[in-house]
Order: sequence, then structure tokens, then C-alpha cells
Amino acid sequence: MSADNPKVPYLRFNADGTRQAVELRIMNLRPDLSKTLAWEEIGVWYSWKSQGLEVKDIVWPGYAHVPPNGIPEKFHLKIVFMEEPPFINMAPTNPVTGKCPADKGVLCRIATDAMMIGVNVTEATRNSSYYRCCSGFCIDLLVKFSHDLGFSYDFSRVEDGIWGAIVNGKWTGLPSAILAGKADMVMTSIKINSQREQVMEFTVPFLDTGIAMVVSKRTGIISPTAFLEPFDLASWMLVAFVAIQVAAVAIFLFEWLSPSGYNMKMQPPRDHPFSLFRTLWLVWAILFQAAVNVDCPKGFTARFMGNVWAMFALIFLAIYTANLAAFMITREEFHDMSGLDDKRLQNPTSVKPRFKFGTMLHGHTDVVLKSAFPEMHTYMRQFNQTNALEGVKAVKKGQLDAFIYDATVLEYLTGQDDECKLLTVGSWYALTGYGVAFPRNSKYLKMFNNQILKYRESGELERLSRFWFTGACKPDQPKNSSSEPLALEQFMSTFVMLGFGVVLGGILLALEHMYFKHIRKHLVKRDMTGGCCNLISMSMGKSITMREVVREAQEQYNGSHCNDPLCDTDLWRVKHELDMAKLRIVDLETQMVSHGIVRRDRRYELRRQASIEDSDAVHVCDDYSAEAFRRKRQVVALLSRGSVPEHSDFFNDDCGEPLLRPRDMTQDIVRSNEPIRGPLLAMRHRGREVAELETVL
Repeated sequence: MSADNPKVPYLRFNADGTRQAVELRIMNLRPDLSKTLAWEEIGVWYSWKSQGLEVKDIVWPGYAHVPPNGIPEKFHLKIVFMEEPPFINMAPTNPVTGKCPADKGVLCRIATDAMMIGVNVTEATRNSSYYRCCSGFCIDLLVKFSHDLGFSYDFSRVEDGIWGAIVNGKWTGLPSAILAGKADMVMTSIKINSQREQVMEFTVPFLDTGIAMVVSKRTGIISPTAFLEPFDLASWMLVAFVAIQVAAVAIFLFEWLSPSGYNMKMQPPRDHPFSLFRTLWLVWAILFQAAVNVDCPKGFTARFMGNVWAMFALIFLAIYTANLAAFMITREEFHDMSGLDDKRLQNPTSVKPRFKFGTMLHGHTDVVLKSAFPEMHTYMRQFNQTNALEGVKAVKKGQLDAFIYDATVLEYLTGQDDECKLLTVGSWYALTGYGVAFPRNSKYLKMFNNQILKYRESGELERLSRFWFTGACKPDQPKNSSSEPLALEQFMSTFVMLGFGVVLGGILLALEHMYFKHIRKHLVKRDMTGGCCNLISMSMGKSITMREVVREAQEQYNGSHCNDPLCDTDLWRVKHELDMAKLRIVDLETQMVSHGIVRRDRRYELRRQASIEDSDAVHVCDDYSAEAFRRKRQVVALLSRGSVPEHSDFFNDDCGEPLLRPRDMTQDIVRSNEPIRGPLLAMRHRGREVAELETVL
């Protein structure tokens, strides 16, 4: 101890010449009362004391009472890469300045170390054979690493230009650069696998990936059976063999049972040509809305059933037409494979032509396929490509049917395709991730892992992914827009409606029979004048009113006009047959008179006829000799052969009147050229018998 200060030890020195006991005074540059900076002692440190530091308050720069954050230690890294869009894209530098455009990446060297010997670096940056501008997902991530961790770097391409695999017992590509000490870090889309982890260390994955396949979409042709595809097979069978037949049988059965139709008779009415085959024709015509002539049923129940079938046909055609548009278009075809275990990959020669596919040599995909599918790997070796871009081009040109590679890269390339002809198919295989690679026991691994976890939590990695991996094409959209045939369950409501119509038709048939058996006779008694029933239904009013029945029968007998041209033709044919029959009757009467069988009293006949109608409307002659009958027979014979002129009047009877008169074509009622006698005259007095037609109407 010092004599002057017992607390201070004697002055002694160490072997290296340094003092054993040291006393240091701590000074702080701070402003005084006049705001002038001055040194002020704020503490003392004694080396011989365990608690030798005595410090007052410190004024830090900026008049702060806490120290500023420390600046991390700067370090430099040699980084190697392999280009692969969108992780690393390369573009030429500015030929004048030798720099990359603003915010367009960083300088990356593609020349080897041997090429750079004796080369001016400033001049080399202007030459695209030495330097390029690199940009992409990994470049943005590297720039962020450099800023946050505070390091500088040299960024150069691996010299052999391959990703790296074990070839002849030695590593090539990126792992070789790490093992040789030429690089401190690998920053690119390098996949993590067990082989590489034996010689390198990887960070936690910054992006997930797997193995997938890319195929090309081809323009197909419209299927010959496209018109059948709107419905499945079960729906078509149900319509063709059940619905149509049931509807036809139901309509015909209701018509056969209806009192206003067949009325359960085995022969159809004379004026109602309706049969089972005609019903089938009606059903088919309604179903396809064909503009053809059909025979309609008369029964109310059968007509109701026809309306039910028309509603069924309307719904059927509406659904069919709406769904047909989705199938009658040109479709895009592609090889829809399930994955690497697809039979076309496992046995490519089983299809004609054989299935051609490949991958890229000495990459992660090549190593996995060689280990998991050796036979497939041997076959596809002849179709392998140098990089992913060449493989995609080969698929688009039709040189390959499929290209197998990293799923993330393939999805990016399909999204960037200008023609949108590429499509990734199948499930991902051998799921893994991309990581940053370092030599084993690297001191930088931990800090990079921490940064990747921070970027994942903050969403920075997701933001970079959306920016670099979003493309214009959506390869999944064609799968979602494909049309499927309508199943039977989707079309069942129309069949339920048809069945309900059949049941309701049966109920209406029972009501129709009940009306004819029990209700109609009461309506006849209460509505003899055709009153309120005509307001409900004109057909029902006519059927139960005697006056209407008689009037309708008289109109039919007198020959009223027809609205249908076909009806006019049939009516003319019947009237012509009636005229010929009357001529034949006259001929027979002439023969009977000539043989002396019958001799009629013409005056008596005239008196009977005068009581019915005006005598001027009937041609009567008081004296009708046998010679007149003979001449008239000759006229009839000539007329039947077409030898007599249409307006012949040179054959006259005994009264000087022509035996034949030309028909008056302005009248719609055929009048006979002969006097009305015998059965024809008697029918004019049988008006009461017309009322018996009621049961027919």
C-alpha cells in the first residue's frame, strides 16, 4: 500500500510491462450551464477492487440517457446460384453504364474464375458474357437478408452449370462448390433432400414444393354423341322406354274407356280415326313439337292426359336445350393423369402411340425418380431436357406428352404461358421445400433461420410469393367449367309430374262415366232449352238439348259449309257418290218399268211431295212413257262412260224437259236430276227419327 494513500497499492508491474494496479477515471463530454460542451468526470474504475466501477449518470449523444443500438459486425459472403424462373431471372446489363436498371435486380457474375483473370471488372460488367442482371424471388429475399443482417456478397453462377448430383461417386454442381470451399452460401431454388443434407446444411424451408407434371391442352372435336350427353343413360332409357309408352297407352286407354270416345267398343266410330299407333304418333309429335297432322282424342280425360304429356315435353325440351349448349362446343382435351403412379407413366408402351415424358438431368426430380421408379427413369432418359423451359416448350410443340419437374416452377410457367395451353395435372409427389444451403457447421446458419422465421410470421414471404408466382392464366379453370350430364335425380320431378297426371286422368275418367250415367239425364230434364249449360260448355249444352241435336243433324243432312279444305273434299266425294247412286237407282227403275214390274202413279207422288215443299223445286212429268225411260237409260250409260257433254240437253222426256240437267255449282247442296220418289221421298217425312241421333252425339 502507498504510504500517502493506504487504499492504493504500491506501484508494481507485470512480466509484460503492464501495471498490476490501475486506476482509471471516466470522463463524459456533456454541456455545462452555458450549453458549452466540456469534459466532466463521472466515475472511477479501480482494477484491484471487485466492484471497482463507480459511475454517475451518463449523457449519451443526442442528450439521451440510454445508449444507442449497437451496429452489427459486417461480414462478406461468396454466394453461388443456378438460374430458374421465377426464383432467379437473368437479363443483360446496361451496355453503357454496366449497371442494372433501378429496382431491377443485382449484378451477378456468370463467367468462371479462370475467365476473370486479367479482366477489368468495370469493362466486364458491360459485357453480357461476364455479368448479367439477376432478379426474382430469391434475389429479393437475398437483398432483404443483406439489409437486415448487414453483410456484403459476391453473387456468381456455379461454374459447371448444373444443380448437382452424385456422378461417378463425386458431387457436381452446387454441392461441389460448397465442398470445394468456393462458396459460403447457396441462394437459389435448391430443394432439400437427404442426399444433399449429408454434405450441406439447410435453413428452414422458405417455400414448399413437390413433384408434378405439366401437359398441353389440345383442341378436340365435337363428340358424335354430343346430342345425347345432356342426360345420362338412365334418363334416356326412362324417357324412351317408359315415359313415351306410358303416356301413349294412358291416352289411348282413357279414350277407349271414355263415353265420348270409343265407349269401350272394339270398333272405332266412323268419324273418329283413332288407334294406339295414332296415339304413339301423337305422343312423339308433341314431344318433338313436330308440325305434322295428328288425330286428337275426343274424350275429355284423354285430352287432359295429352295436356299433361305436353307439359312434360315442354320441361324436357327446355332442360335438354339449355344443357345441350354446354356440350355442342369444341372442347379442350389433355392428358388427365392422377400422378406418378399413372399407368401411362408406369407402362408407357401400353398406349398407342407410346407415351413420351421426361425431366431435367442431375436435379432433385431426377434423383427422386431414379430412386423410386427405376424402370420409368430408364425409359424417360431418352426424353430428358436441359432445363425446365426447354421441357415446357417440348410439351407445347407436341414432342413430349408430359414433363415432370418441381410443382412450384411448373405452376409458375403455366401461369406465364401466353397461349394458356399448359396445365399441371396429378397430385404432388415427394413433398419438400426450398432452403438456403451452407457448409456444415456454418456460423451463419442460425441467424438465417431466425430471419426466415421472422419473415414467415410477418407475411413477407407470402407477399413475395404473390408478387412473383401470380400469372395471367388460371390452369384450374377448365376443370371447374366442364359440364356434366344431368343425372336421373335432377330430372325426376318431371317423371313424378307425368305419373301424377296419369293418376289424375284416371280420376277424371271415373268422373266422366259418373256424369254420363247419373248426372246427364237430370241435366236433360232441367235444361231442355239449352240455358246455363251452354254458358259452361257449348259441347255439353248441345249434347243435352233436343233442339240443338235436331238442328245440328239437319245442318249435317242439308250439307252445311266446312271450314276445313280436307272436309270440303270429303264432302264433295260423298255427294258425288250419292249422285251416282241416284243415277243407278233411276237406271234400275227404268229397267223395272221396261219389264213391266213396277208402274208408279206420278200424280199421287206429286200430291205427297207438295205437302212437304214447293212443287217448283221438283221436276215432275205427267206422262212418262217407256220410250222416255229407254232414252234416259241410254243417257245414263253414256254419262257413266264420259261420252255425253256436260251440258247435253238433246235428250228430252215426254214433257219436253231435258232428261239430264247440268249441276248448279253455286249451290253447296247436291240436287238430283230425278223426281223424288220411293224411299227418297219417304225420308223427307221421317224428321222425328233425327232425334234418335242424340245417343250418337
